[in-house]
Amino acid sequence: MLKPMNIEATDTGKTHRWGVLVVEDDSRARAFFEASVQRSASLFWLGSAGTVHEALAWMAQATIIPDVLLVDLGMPDGSGLDVIREAVARFPGCEPLVISVFGDEENVLASIEAGAVGYIHKDAAPEDIAQTIVEMKAGASPISPMIARRVLAKYRSLQLAGTLAAAPPEAALGNTTTAPSLLSAREHEVLTLIARGFSYAEIARLKGLSVHTVQTHIKNLYGKLAVHSKSEAVFEATRLGLLSHPG
Repeated sequence: MLKPMNIEATDTGKTHRWGVLVVEDDSRARAFFEASVQRSASLFWLGSAGTVHEALAWMAQATIIPDVLLVDLGMPDGSGLDVIREAVARFPGCEPLVISVFGDEENVLASIEAGAVGYIHKDAAPEDIAQTIVEMKAGASPISPMIARRVLAKYRSLQLAGTLAAAPPEAALGNTTTAPSLLSAREHEVLTLIARGFSYAEIARLKGLSVHTVQTHIKNLYGKLAVHSKSEAVFEATRLGLLSHPG
């Protein structure tokens, strides 16, 4: 059942708050997401839809542009991919975050190509989805470690098949943004500076971030690359074509 946007969303305070639209057919999951968003001082609840049809109808009549789309892929009347594509086309500033039981690389890559900024498997969904959303709006690109491993496995299989030998990773995957989207722009910046030998404090100062935020980006990119140290991260990212060879 379509829930209308929160009228209180128009009440602007001193701190900017991000509007969240949820598209999820499981009523319990919707209630869980709503409770998390309502508790956050950085977010406000716009509404929710339980079908693709309801989501498209919501967007067609929306008077407030959603900043975040929290979306499941397996909907009773279609695919959440259609919702992502419509949201990105209609609201260029909206950032979709997928939360789904589908963990195969085809769905992950299709979501990224459609415009998703992050992809979280429902089995690994965080207890506080609001915090994940806030981190995403700060530049992170959340992705479950198990999902990252499968995407990396896909890249590796393409390399072994020789597909990536003749073209950049993004061209081999048929989309100009797929490979770089494994890491967010900020995570790529941080990793590039790590590869150049900068410390966490130096990166924070250069990018105008807190050391804690830098550490959060590093934790996220470690999970995506399935590594546990700076050197492993630089090596793996270079091997995958996400970084040029240092030096």
